Amino acid sequence: MLIAVRVDRVTLDAHTNRFVVILRDDVHNRWLPIVVGNTEAQAIALQLENVAPPRPLTHDLIKNLIESIEAKISRVIVNDLRENTYYALISLKLNGINTEIDARPSDAIALALRTHAPIFVSEDVMERASVTDKETEGEKGEATTAPMPMNDLDRLQLDMQKAISDERYEDAARLRDKINNLKNT
Repeated sequence: MLIAVRVDRVTLDAHTNRFVVILRDDVHNRWLPIVVGNTEAQAIALQLENVAPPRPLTHDLIKNLIESIEAKISRVIVNDLRENTYYALISLKLNGINTEIDARPSDAIALALRTHAPIFVSEDVMERASVTDKETEGEKGEATTAPMPMNDLDRLQLDMQKAISDERYEDAARLRDKINNLKNT
């Protein structure tokens, strides 16, 4: 069985200093955190915030290629979890033929956001790796381990990475200084 999810947010895990995409199952009140690389986190966050880069990023290029051959991404599925590694499939329809392509979840999610394709997670993966509302409540019903929304530090770090990728090094240096000041306070 497949569970429909949406991308809730991209955040930085302060303990591991790695980016995490949070997929949300609104029906069962579950979150699925998936660690992603910096570039993929940036690509997902930019799309969530409707920010168009000055030149196409890799996922924009792939979307444009798919559209140019009149194919369509019908859905993406996070379908497996093995040895702490998530796996995904991109369902592609071309000339009436459906095919599934193996992908990293981060790439599949970035493409799904750009093509407005639905995102699903297998029930098996959700059962093994998701966090529920009940698990995130403390003794007084307060959230204790729920993923936090992107804070100022997270946003500044993503902005700095975007500035670097856009070769705006003066902006990146200014953002680096803001990050350092924020960390010191």
